[in-house]
Amino acid sequence: MADQYENLMEKIVSLSKRRGFVFPGSEIYGGLANSYEYGPLGVELKKNIQDEWWNAFVRRRSDMVGLDSSIILHPKVWEASGHVAGFSDAMIDCKNCKTRTRADHLVEDYLEEHGTDPAKYRIPDVFDPAGSGFSGREEIETIVKSGKVEGLKEQQFDSLIQWFKVPCPTCGKFDWTPVRKFNLLFETHIGIVPEAQSKAYLRGETAQGIFVSFKNIVDSSRVTLPFGVGQLGKSFRNEITKGNFIFRTLEFEQGEIEYFFDPEADDWQKLFEEWKKSLWDFVTGDLRIRTENLRWREHGDEERSFYSKRTEDLEYRFPFGFKELWGLAYRTDYDLTQHQKYSGLDLSYQDPATGKRIVPHVIEPAVGINRLMAMVLLDAYAEEGDRVVLKLPPRIAPYKAAVFPLLRNKEELVGKAREVYEGLRKKFLVAWDDRGNIGKRYYAQDEIGTPYCITIDFDTLEKGDVTVRDRDTAAQERIKIEDLEDFITKKLS
Repeated sequence: MADQYENLMEKIVSLSKRRGFVFPGSEIYGGLANSYEYGPLGVELKKNIQDEWWNAFVRRRSDMVGLDSSIILHPKVWEASGHVAGFSDAMIDCKNCKTRTRADHLVEDYLEEHGTDPAKYRIPDVFDPAGSGFSGREEIETIVKSGKVEGLKEQQFDSLIQWFKVPCPTCGKFDWTPVRKFNLLFETHIGIVPEAQSKAYLRGETAQGIFVSFKNIVDSSRVTLPFGVGQLGKSFRNEITKGNFIFRTLEFEQGEIEYFFDPEADDWQKLFEEWKKSLWDFVTGDLRIRTENLRWREHGDEERSFYSKRTEDLEYRFPFGFKELWGLAYRTDYDLTQHQKYSGLDLSYQDPATGKRIVPHVIEPAVGINRLMAMVLLDAYAEEGDRVVLKLPPRIAPYKAAVFPLLRNKEELVGKAREVYEGLRKKFLVAWDDRGNIGKRYYAQDEIGTPYCITIDFDTLEKGDVTVRDRDTAAQERIKIEDLEDFITKKLS
């Protein structure tokens, strides 16, 4: 994809601002790094993607229920989950220009630029395990060949940066501080009087709200294992990133599921594979993403969380490389056990048929809705001659149709077009456009992904039918006005 369209990310960023999908955050004040505003079209596209996610994974499944938990939870929640102690990134500062960057991004970008042949790098022949953090040359060569450095310790990052002489991406100097860990949780305070305030955190993920509400969900809804809880909502991470548009931001929408089961009654590997298929089917089916731009990648022992028995990422080929889109992890009973320990309450589940009590195990599919949106925009973008087309699936396109009068200065055409527009607007989000010539209107709607353009012309006044133009093929057909709603409804199904 990156080869097909040169500077694709720049084109998407430009289109998004020009057409009202995504704006830079706080732009009139010079912007705020890693923050964005979703414009009139962007908020519709994001909402439609959220609705598709919710319908596919909550409403259409008999083994799922939903939840909307608080953004600010009791601070002990984050102690129990391990976020206070361990939710951190390894960061490094350039002494010359003061740029702070993530150590993993710094090294991975350097490897991507210079290739994955170990012979190209300054790898020492003699190692001091206590000093370098590595056991030997083979370990370094494996990292270089994979291009992945997740799970490395600060000491190991320092060694790689020193051996490879990785320069600062901003100023080009090689003058770094030691790598240090920084916690990603956003701190806040509850209370008005300073001396009486208590520290709290904006949630770093939506998942913990599900675990905290587990007992209430079981007691109130009579769900039985296996069952899942789905949640959509904002999460916050105080991380410094290299941008890449809405791929990674300070605040973002998450779609997370915790699927609870009895490991003695259900095979976790079978459940894991079923969830893999569900995620793949959603991305390739509901969102119509091209399969050649997708792949699964399994986490190695160093990268995988200590409590996870298996973690895989569904990755998408962004212009800056294959990156995580959707994470799928078997988290065992770690989370409920931790909250049981820290809260002092029994969070076990009792089988209503047998009376057996267990702490359920969990499989977690977690996705960033913002990343889904970035992927959808990139995958839908096409250049065909002198027109740009966003070939969005009709169900998630912001506008389902656009209505035009053939001529804006003919009162009878404008009046009839308004009548058609108002009729369709009761059922669908429909655009009105009477600017410029008809060709320019078509191209403008193509660029924002509107699937169908409806033109009211002089034949409409006589015969009661309209011209409907298909966005992807540019083919046109005549359809009776009274059949338009059914036509669009069937196309959206």
